[in-house]
Amino acid sequence: MRSNEIKEGFDRTPHRSLLRATGLKDEDFSKPFIGVANSFIEIIPGHFFLNKVAEVIKDEIRANGCVPFEFNTIGVDDGIAMGHDGMLYSLPSREIIANSIETVMNAHKLDAMIAIPNCDKIVPGMIMGALRVDVPTVFVSGGPMEKGYTKEGTPIDLATAFEAVGKHETGEITDEELLDIECNACPSGGSCSGMFTANSMNTLMEAMGIALPGNGTILALTPERTELYKKAARRICEIAKSEASEREKYRIRNILNENAVHNAFAVDMAMGGSSNTVLHMLAIAKEAEVDFNLSDINAISKRISHIAKISPSLSTVHMEDINKAGGVNAVMHEMMKRGNNILADSLSITGETLYEKVKNAEITDTNIIHTVDNPYSEVGGLAILYGNLAEQGAVIKTAGITGERVFTGTAICFNSQDEAIEGILAGKVKAGNVVVIRYEGPRGGPGMQEMLSPTSLIMGMGLGDKVALITDGRFSGATRGASIGHVSPEAAEGGLIGLLEDGDEIHIDVDQYILQANLSDEVIAARRANFTPLIKPLKSKWLKQYRALVTNASAGAVLEAE
Repeated sequence: MRSNEIKEGFDRTPHRSLLRATGLKDEDFSKPFIGVANSFIEIIPGHFFLNKVAEVIKDEIRANGCVPFEFNTIGVDDGIAMGHDGMLYSLPSREIIANSIETVMNAHKLDAMIAIPNCDKIVPGMIMGALRVDVPTVFVSGGPMEKGYTKEGTPIDLATAFEAVGKHETGEITDEELLDIECNACPSGGSCSGMFTANSMNTLMEAMGIALPGNGTILALTPERTELYKKAARRICEIAKSEASEREKYRIRNILNENAVHNAFAVDMAMGGSSNTVLHMLAIAKEAEVDFNLSDINAISKRISHIAKISPSLSTVHMEDINKAGGVNAVMHEMMKRGNNILADSLSITGETLYEKVKNAEITDTNIIHTVDNPYSEVGGLAILYGNLAEQGAVIKTAGITGERVFTGTAICFNSQDEAIEGILAGKVKAGNVVVIRYEGPRGGPGMQEMLSPTSLIMGMGLGDKVALITDGRFSGATRGASIGHVSPEAAEGGLIGLLEDGDEIHIDVDQYILQANLSDEVIAARRANFTPLIKPLKSKWLKQYRALVTNASAGAVLEAE
């Protein structure tokens, strides 16, 4: 066992002495040591109860002949950090989380790990850290929250709350209606109830084979979720106690490989996940040493039917509905009816191939999960656009488009999210505009803020199908509309988005994968000759470090120290 390095031999007497101080007995030193990586934090709705989840998991680990050691990572709630400079810390937190997993697991030579994430950057951060450590690892998330309801019985969620601000601004809803939404949009603990970033990533972990069935859809704080925690704990102990060859088989890099990355993107397309999944899966692929590029995504999208439409794309359907309709396994089984959309012989942490895991899963409600013969769209729910405005790519969640898929409009430019919010509220954005929000990329922001506030205002003010928005920042999974993010190269590194002026004509064609500024080469060259990127001043030492090391979005916004 890996942990023998800290517990075997006379020269490890001091190490064992320290371990005894934590409560270990003689009989414990022959057992596998399991790291329980928790992301408990009291300010995040999806995490405030994870301390109790860890107790369930640790009890089950002990009952199955292993020794658990719980440790924690940090977390940022993107919804609470939204709309102010707190969001600058959201994406950078992914790197801290990955570093903390690597640090604790390798410093103490733990044999295996069970990871308990749930929301936003925490899921990919934990996966990235686990890939660096490369021991058998089971992921089991806290689970999604229930959808909320207004007093009238209309299903609502966090996206409703953000869009309600815009509706209130235009007088469409009253103070009383706004308060009703505020009090009922997030009715319980768990990751926000739609196919936002958290639930997108929790779902994709099933597709990658690193989590058990139901991880993305079984509601938080339910007996069914508690049983999933116990199953995950039992499974990691089975692996950790097995022969060395078996433990080697289930090292995370042997599961999260090129096939797993493909399957994650395929399921992402079928279920219309958050555009943030592109950013995170690129970073995960890099940690897994999988050769996967942004340009590969469209090739997958072209042959994947979009068969599950979930809030914010369809506001009445939430994760609990997907669970009742058959869950992610049913989605994958349906996808297998169309050739090699899912690489079915991929190994799962359950010990089965993906095919064996999903072969008996069936859709129980085709109004919620469509068949491949009756999809919402013949192509996937995400697309990568290219053109002179995005030479290295830009991302759009096609599943969330509310207007036309071809749009030509005139630019109205803002050099920050705050400027954009002020301009939208002041009525500067009109039908036919392409809202340009720049200097919010990984380096320019820094930290690549999510633009949920501007997009929600646009939707709430009735402009969702009349304008488009492009940014070198990114979007919340709760965003909908013609919203294009991750524009690369970003403004801070000299991308054309930084040269745009009010009134410039911008052409978007989603089906042809085009994002183009209708400017001549001569005009672009003249502007570039006089262009100096805006560098926002920073006080934070951490954000200065991040800005110096981060790559742009087309490379996953990972840190490069070399």
